[in-house]
Amino acid sequence: MVFDATSLVWLLFWLLILASMLNPVLAVRRLQAARLELIRSMEKKYGWRVITMIHREERVSFFGIPLRRFIDIDDSEAVIRAIRSTPPEKPIALILHTPGGLVLAASQIARALKRHRGRKIVIVPHYAMSGGTLIALAADEIRMDPNAVLGPLDPQLSAGPTGPAVPAPSVVKVARMKGKDAQDTTLILADVAEKAIEEMREVITELLKDKMGVEKARETAVLLTEGRWTHDYPITFEKAREIGLPVSDEVPPEVYQLMELYPQAPANRPGVEYLPQPIPYLPGQKGAGDKA
Repeated sequence: MVFDATSLVWLLFWLLILASMLNPVLAVRRLQAARLELIRSMEKKYGWRVITMIHREERVSFFGIPLRRFIDIDDSEAVIRAIRSTPPEKPIALILHTPGGLVLAASQIARALKRHRGRKIVIVPHYAMSGGTLIALAADEIRMDPNAVLGPLDPQLSAGPTGPAVPAPSVVKVARMKGKDAQDTTLILADVAEKAIEEMREVITELLKDKMGVEKARETAVLLTEGRWTHDYPITFEKAREIGLPVSDEVPPEVYQLMELYPQAPANRPGVEYLPQPIPYLPGQKGAGDKA
């Protein structure tokens, strides 16, 4: 078959269009393969069942529409399936990176993790806020990067069909301040808020009582839900230890490598650049070139 110049140009044009359409799909598959290979090597090295729940703010590639990821029912179904398929005595390491999400989904994951008979480890390389913190409380050990944070667990209620979410403790406080002068809708919302706070405290107490006793667990539940802090208040490693949570800073280096394989869309990436350097070893740790 002989092509003239015009036909060849058009052929090259359509090949370029096809390549540009396939390249993002192939790039995603390469990332998925790299992530699975790294997870496989972690499981072999540490003897864990590794599960990840990593949420990034991404963009739909074709339209460029912002799409914020959070804990939803799909996540709870997937994580519970992974836990159910894990041998009862095998340790589970759940890597969390999330801003939070639905209370129902987060509490389902937390309870399923809690019921697993083997050791439960939650690893937080950067942040696990709100519902992510609730899930972390189910673990026997929370491994946090020294700069990672958790968050308060005060329930957030919808103030209306189009209104923003509002903290349940603040709704209760406003209703008490207004007293009989409060509108019916405010009083109804305050009633729902009180129920939501108490329900959250029951879940937190259930997750913590075997680690610190019922009384201390209840005190911690009140602290995390009473509205002392704003909902995005960062509970640092030091603050988590002060509260009495079972935290350590022993984050496996492979976790940071894994996070590099979850890039956000280029339009969302911060303008940060640096030359990679070897990770410094802490005293007592062996480097790759050290003798055993």
